[in-house]
Amino acid sequence: QVHLVESGGGLVQAGASLRLSCAASGRAFSSYSSYAMAWFRQAPGKVREFVAGIRSGGSTIYADSVKGRFTISRDNAKNTVDLQMNNLKSEDTARYYCAVETAGFPTRVAANYDYWGLGTPVTVSS
Repeated sequence: QVHLVESGGGLVQAGASLRLSCAASGRAFSSYSSYAMAWFRQAPGKVREFVAGIRSGGSTIYADSVKGRFTISRDNAKNTVDLQMNNLKSEDTARYYCAVETAGFPTRVAANYDYWGLGTPVTVSS
């Protein structure tokens, strides 16, 4: 079993920054460094959407809506993945989820991910 715990969410004003962190644990995480990691988000009444993903080697992909503002990074030694969010906008308001894809290829499709955290809320006031 794999456990993912997100932290760092909060209430900020538009234009501010937040840094989300996700800590992974569990017996399966001896292979953590080979897994792909991603952040998704879900706003009230909307479907869960891809935000950013990172492969084990560090290559990244981003949703067009956050490209240039958000940066995903990982620390394989600490089993963590972070999401630095700059110049936040009201449309970034959502619950943010960390996810693991054990085949090692981050995709934009939520159904491809094997493990999920419970999420952390981000609210951006305009």
